[in-house]
Amino acid sequence: MAASSAEIAAQLRARIRSGELAAGARVPSTREIVRRHGVAMATATKVLTALRQEGLVEARPGVGTVVAGATAPVRGTRAGTPTGRTTDGALDRRAIVAVAVAVADAEGLDALSMRRLAAALGVATMSLYHHVADKDDLVLGMLDLALGEIPVPATVPADLRAGLETGARLMWTVFRRHPWAAPAMSLTRPQAIPSGLHYTEWMLGVLDHRGLGHDTAFTAHLTLINYTRGTAVNLEPERVAQAETGLDSEAWMEANENSLRALLDRGDFPRFARMLDVEYDLDLDELFEFGLQALLDGMVPMLERAAT
Repeated sequence: MAASSAEIAAQLRARIRSGELAAGARVPSTREIVRRHGVAMATATKVLTALRQEGLVEARPGVGTVVAGATAPVRGTRAGTPTGRTTDGALDRRAIVAVAVAVADAEGLDALSMRRLAAALGVATMSLYHHVADKDDLVLGMLDLALGEIPVPATVPADLRAGLETGARLMWTVFRRHPWAAPAMSLTRPQAIPSGLHYTEWMLGVLDHRGLGHDTAFTAHLTLINYTRGTAVNLEPERVAQAETGLDSEAWMEANENSLRALLDRGDFPRFARMLDVEYDLDLDELFEFGLQALLDGMVPMLERAAT
């Protein structure tokens, strides 16, 4: 007979209290519990939920569920990892921003506070305010650093579609590398980001000399940015949800399938119900690519017709 959630939780609780699983150590994920104990996903979820409610474990974005009580390390401690200091040991704004990016990459933007950043740097929190005005100023610097990683091409492709496609993929790559960046950016209240202007200038160059009005060209650029960002805003919440629950999207669907089926059993949504019997793999990269091609299929001919 398979163990109950209470029995499995008791085993992990004993390992934590004995010190076998030290503070900061990863505990088995729900999938590992399912595999080791032969239980259902719902049972495995109850195990981690119970330990979390007792304060014994905590979810850490980008890491998983770990034993509570340790300060999360910034990802990467090899030579070349940003330290927030210049070569003479003094704090430096750009280097501080680089450490903030490393923390946000590893733990998520919500986990980044001035206190968390100070802990990563090993300095007093107030010392940071000599270099950044507040968290908004810090995030602005982080976005500038992240967008500065875009390898803006030296030339503009002669083909309009090739240029727009390249531009969208360059931005998607940055959002993939820094999942916090998409929700941190604003379309309606655009931040003044120097490196972002380099990218925008290149994109407008793609649309320039096509016989388009300036308004039309800028609208096309914003539409492409909005599509890319709109898809990318799913990256950070999914990463945080996975760390908090111990379930990736596929495992979460498995754990919640029964409740969804109960809703569909009334027969009101037969087409959607059929999808539960299809092994559909939601892949954000594939979703981005599908949508990008569909968008360009419509946008490029429209811009060509609009050319004067």
